[in-house]
Amino acid sequence: MAVDSGDEAHTLMRRQRELTSLYATAKSLTALGELDEVLHSIVRHAHDLIGTDFTYLSLVTDGRLIARASEGTISASFLAASIPADAGLGGRVLATRSPHWVRDYTAAADIDHDAGFDRVVVTEGLVALLGVPLVIRGEAVGALFAADRSERTFQAEEIALLSAFADHAAVALDNARLYDESRRALRELRAAYRRISDHVAVMERAQASHEALTGVVLEGGTPGDVVQLLADQLGGGVTLVDHTGAALAHGRSAIEPPPAPRRARLPVRAGRRPGRAATSVDPDGTAHSVAAIQAGDSLLGALVWSRKADPAHDDVDVRTLERATHIVGLLILKERAVAEAGERLSGELLTELMVGGTGVGPAQRVRARARGIDVDTLDLVVVATADTAPAAELLRHLHDIARDHAALAGEHLGRATMILPSGDDEETVADVHRRLRRATGAPVIVVGERAAGHDWSRAFTLASRCGAVVRALGHTDAGATTGRYALYATVFDPDRAADLERFVDGSIGPLLDYDRRRGTDLVGTLDAYFTHQGNVAATARALHLHVNTLLKRLDRAGEVLGFDWRRGNDLELRLGLRLHRLAAAGPP
Repeated sequence: MAVDSGDEAHTLMRRQRELTSLYATAKSLTALGELDEVLHSIVRHAHDLIGTDFTYLSLVTDGRLIARASEGTISASFLAASIPADAGLGGRVLATRSPHWVRDYTAAADIDHDAGFDRVVVTEGLVALLGVPLVIRGEAVGALFAADRSERTFQAEEIALLSAFADHAAVALDNARLYDESRRALRELRAAYRRISDHVAVMERAQASHEALTGVVLEGGTPGDVVQLLADQLGGGVTLVDHTGAALAHGRSAIEPPPAPRRARLPVRAGRRPGRAATSVDPDGTAHSVAAIQAGDSLLGALVWSRKADPAHDDVDVRTLERATHIVGLLILKERAVAEAGERLSGELLTELMVGGTGVGPAQRVRARARGIDVDTLDLVVVATADTAPAAELLRHLHDIARDHAALAGEHLGRATMILPSGDDEETVADVHRRLRRATGAPVIVVGERAAGHDWSRAFTLASRCGAVVRALGHTDAGATTGRYALYATVFDPDRAADLERFVDGSIGPLLDYDRRRGTDLVGTLDAYFTHQGNVAATARALHLHVNTLLKRLDRAGEVLGFDWRRGNDLELRLGLRLHRLAAAGPP
């Protein structure tokens, strides 16, 4: 059937509009605007993206779900509406952390209605309603709604699209909150410095530290830049550690040599305000102050300041250290948000290349170039699997490798996948395997296949199926191209399926037919016999059979095959059994 050109053009325009809106939301991850500005931006983009009569966003505050921003509403009282967090469609969305919708809100009998909100619903003319959760670090903090003023059914693609948009929006919302917290922290920092009027010299140094820290943020500095700046300003040594106490960055004063560093013991949170430092002094007079870096309930790490104790200055400088944790926390979360946004965009582009055939569109080339990637050089597809690590963990490490190789990484058909340029495929795959092995600390299987003519999808299929064959062969830790397993190409190459079928049919076809007709397992019996090197007793134990029963089965196999396979004429039979077992156990 011919595809209607008008429908195709409409679909392409809708897809372009969806991608544009999602990209605009991803950009807001680094914009870090005012909270209200971000909220209105979210509902505006959602309204443009979904195309319903109106959209609105509600946040949980003191046990109630309160509308904070809307687009397309006509009732002035709508934004003043609130509902208990466990009532209505929003309550169901929050409780399940999953999308829900109704054709007619007022007539829906399977949700708990709130009388006050139902009155607003009538005034606004709300009928059909779709809600998706806004989840931040595992907690549902609100919901994004799309509504129509007439009955309708929400399609799966609309639900998936609004859910994907809500995931971006949750990150943007989290960043906006952190931005407000950072601004409050900076205001508190300025106020604190103004109060130290009786210590002019100390105040000047503290003010200089504050201005320098602020400058680091405004100039796009990193947490490591803040650490070095603190060491320059406070003296001694400053170390940034993660939530386990492992060092991430060191700063050393050029004037005052720092004491020997030691692993930080993070302050106990019970009874302490976030950002407050715990100070201890060694017998030799070395003081160590540890200030936790927190974002909400999440402990990101700590700043550790080590120096010779100086009671005249320590109190004020410790306050500087404490307030710097807000700035470092903001920078850490910003880096994470940018990295996560980049990883999502990388995965989306990889998926488009995989499913888009062998052609590369102009828009895809532009997006790749914006990430410093030349699509025409992406000639190797790598697929990674592991028994002890999920695809998401492997993918996180593949993103790190992809940044070093100007490559794309993402999850495709449930597998951690990367497309990268390669001059020596065997060495490239071996290097990826070594890095994944080191990062996970566990066995990993990495298989690569060269993508000829931009046919990344075929290369993925071969690498993925070859990886399954490698596992079926009993390997759990390997890094190689499909060429190393060319002997088994008939098993993992879809284009050679007919070759595999002819060989298996010619070698063990009569046994397979006999088993299908009689419900027996002569194929499995012979496979076990060869696996145990022809040892009848060991084979019988493995199959839980009496030796006489096993011998009768082996004799029957010879009758079905039409020759005495136990007189050394068994090579083709062995190969057929092995290939049949690999095909059944390995490739998807």
